[in-house]
Amino acid sequence: MVEEILKAFSFSYLPSMIKFILGPVGGYAAQLHVVTSIISTVAGMMTVVTLIVYSGNWFRDQVINRLFPNRKRFSERNRNLTRIWKKYGLAGVAILTPLLLTPIGGALLAVSFGGQREKIMLYMLLSATFWSVVFNAAVYFFGQKLPDLLDWLLGLVG
Repeated sequence: MVEEILKAFSFSYLPSMIKFILGPVGGYAAQLHVVTSIISTVAGMMTVVTLIVYSGNWFRDQVINRLFPNRKRFSERNRNLTRIWKKYGLAGVAILTPLLLTPIGGALLAVSFGGQREKIMLYMLLSATFWSVVFNAAVYFFGQKLPDLLDWLLGLVG
């Protein structure tokens, strides 16, 4: 039991705090049960989201602004993030966080544009749960077929 928790913590929880897809991939690589991988992936993302939602303004003011005092306010990246926020709102940012953004990036974007804490937490939880089930199902289903797929792709190239 303790070994399973340590494996879930090391291979699924911690990686999903950095990049969401790393949780399901790490869970599969560590041969965790799919439900354990789903739960630890959601927990990893929500840990980061919770930390940023409740300390995001402080983090931005004390860390980001001090590390990068002369950063451009109107860079291409900032314009793209603003476009995403204006077009899709908080729900769109929550849906895109596991796909395109990192949990850190999505939470910082939501906090920066003034999303309400409770809504950010709810939307991110719903998104993390949905995408964790989808990604884990895909990784666990196609994981055994991956070597065959790679051999087939290499055969096409070579």
